[in-house]
Amino acid sequence: QVQLVESGGGLVQSGGSLRPSCAASATTFRVNNMHWYRQAPGTEREFVARITSGGTTDYADSVKGRFTISRDNAKNTAHLQMNNLKPEDTAVYSCRADLSTTPITFARDYWGQGTQVTVSS
Repeated sequence: QVQLVESGGGLVQSGGSLRPSCAASATTFRVNNMHWYRQAPGTEREFVARITSGGTTDYADSVKGRFTISRDNAKNTAHLQMNNLKPEDTAVYSCRADLSTTPITFARDYWGQGTQVTVSS
């Protein structure tokens, strides 16, 4: 059973930083794209950042220049360095990974349970 586990959320003041992580369980064969999404209360889930297995990244306009996504392929882990946080960044941040569990299975999407990020003004 594949699991994605997020950690590293928390409460921070406006202007502060956090670095949540997303780790895929050992029962994976290949991890392709890894993504971060977020959802604030009463809103739709929105895309935050993406990183390919080769390291290509892209970001939502709202976080460009403040957030950086990275990954450690050896550990099947992605990180989201969040700097200069604003109250409007408050949300549950969830990781999504496109991965396959064996050499002969097709890749599919898996989601983590999410980690809360709260930014106080």
